[in-house]
This record gives sequence, C-alpha cells and structure tokens, in this order.
Amino acid sequence: MAPHLNIVPSMFVLLLLFISASKVQSDAFDVVAKFGAKADGKTDLSKASSIALNFPFLDAWKEACASVTPSTVVIPKGTYLLSKVNLEGPCKAPIEINVQGTIQAPDDPSAFKDPNWVRFYSVENFKMFGGGIFDGQGSIAYEKNTCENREFRSKLPVNIRFDFVSNALIQDITSKDSKLFHINVFACKNITLERLKIEVPDESPNTDGIHMGKSEGVNIIASDIKTGDDCISIRDGTKNMVIKEITCGPGHGISIGSLGKFQNEEPEESKVKLSNISFKNIRGTSALPEAIKFICSGSSPCQNVELADIDIKHNGAEPVTSQCLNVKPITSGKLNPIPCSGPVPKTPSATA
Repeated sequence: MAPHLNIVPSMFVLLLLFISASKVQSDAFDVVAKFGAKADGKTDLSKASSIALNFPFLDAWKEACASVTPSTVVIPKGTYLLSKVNLEGPCKAPIEINVQGTIQAPDDPSAFKDPNWVRFYSVENFKMFGGGIFDGQGSIAYEKNTCENREFRSKLPVNIRFDFVSNALIQDITSKDSKLFHINVFACKNITLERLKIEVPDESPNTDGIHMGKSEGVNIIASDIKTGDDCISIRDGTKNMVIKEITCGPGHGISIGSLGKFQNEEPEESKVKLSNISFKNIRGTSALPEAIKFICSGSSPCQNVELADIDIKHNGAEPVTSQCLNVKPITSGKLNPIPCSGPVPKTPSATA
C-alpha cells in the first residue's frame, strides 16, 4: 500500500538543487588515498591507526564539511570495518558521499551502547550515492532480540540515521542485515530516497526497512525492500510524502500506524487524524487473509482516503478481505479485496 500525497513542488526544488550543484566541480576527499583508510575488512574506518592519529571517515567528513565549495567524500571499492560514526553539520557548502565499497558493522551487538551506527545530523544540501553497501551484520542480534529482552533491543543500532537533515538525495545505496531498523528518518525536510535496496532475512525481528517520524517532504521511490518487519513505517508528525514504485516483500507491508500510543506524540492519544492519502496501482500477495486494514480513530476519523486499481491475493486458501473502521474510502478501478469487506474485531490490531 502506498500513501501518495502531492509533493511535486518540493521534489522539483530538490531536483533543481542538485542540478545546480552538479555544475560546480566538487573537491574530492578520498578516505583511502588522502586519509589512510584500509579496505581490508579489519582496520576500523572510524578509529585512529597505530601509526597515525587520524580517523579516516570522520576526518574526511570534517574537511569536506568545512569546504566553502561543493565537496565529495569518496569511499572506494573494498570492504571496510566501521565501529560507528556521527557525521554532523551544518556544512559550509553542498556535500556528497560517494560510497562505492562495503561498510561493515561489528557483528557483536555488545559493541554498541546506543542505537546508532552511521548517523547524519543537522546536514543540509546533502547527497549520498555510489552503489555501496552498509552491512549491519545482524545475525547474532536476531537470535537474542526477543520481546522479553527489551534492554538488549534498546541498544541495537539502526544502520543509517538521518536526523534533522534537509534537501537530501539518497540514491543507489544498499542496507543489509541491520541489527534493528535499516533507515531512520527523523525531523527531516525534503529528503528523497531513490533506488535503494534493503535486504534482511524474513525471520529477523524489528528490522523495519524505512522508519520515519516528524518529517515533511519525504519521497521513497523505485526501491526494493526485503525485511522481517514493516517495509515502511510512518509515525506521528509525518506530512506531505510520496511512496511509489516500491517492491515490498518479504515484510509486513507499509504501515501508517502505531500512532496515539505515547503521550508526547503529535497530536495526543485518541486524537490522531490521517487525511489525504491515496493508495494506487498496488499488486502483490498477502501472508494473511486481511490484506488491507484501515483502523482509524473514533474521535478523528480518516478523511479523503482513496483506493484505486488494487489487486492483492492471499497466498493461502482463504479469500482476501479488507477491514475498515471510522473511514469511508473513495474507490475507483479494479479492487481486490473489495474495500471494507471484512468484519473488524472488537480489539483490532495492525497484524492480526
């Protein structure tokens, strides 16, 4: 299911931004050639070596960020170990990261004391591209991540965090085997994620593909997401977003939900309102008979929800159904399942 809102103006601004920036030759900061990083899968890209007090990735970022002309941090092909890194702005000019290699996290979850591995904070006019891979090496974490082990889960890192990032384009990047969520978008504005690959075993818990909240102008385009939880999860404060041309599966689909659970959400509990959402041109299969669920607030019903040309089949023997509560969707085209065709349980949930 794909929420589709009109965000053409912000996408156009973002496109103009990178067209204009590309006309200016950017300075290159190569983590290997200039900063001594080693693509051996053992030498930490974020720590000083025994022979020099340089921190290759962070030093390259700091120099590029301080440049008054557009700059590019280059991570060449090869395999790099990275314990963790926090890449902060604001920068003095547009900045890019060209990731060509594979960056691997420590496989031992105990190496992390907080839920951060690669974090971008307060960066504007940013682009990351190059076909590279962020490998969270999460197999050990999956075995220990249970509902009873909440303290363990609280320290598991997200592969890539974008916090307070604006006017950004993330393109042709793979996130693999994250220990928790793959990509987290928080308090961002005008950020496009395009042609991404997210890969994780289907039995891996809490490995949402792209998770977002309190962000505006988020565009997720032409991406392939295979995960053990929600392909895309949308939390409170998210406005004006487009999700299109997404392949989701395995995974729990696209969830606009888990809202109204915490007191500090926008707005407060039982007042969550969803409006102006379109689900169009969706094809696929569902692991459960209940393929579509619209469970809206009784005090703030969903408004202007549009369904058009949807064909979802159950991969079991039962026919697919659609559950609706406090919503009357606008429909057009071929629709399978029939909208609002299934009964709603007294205590409806997102997954059962």
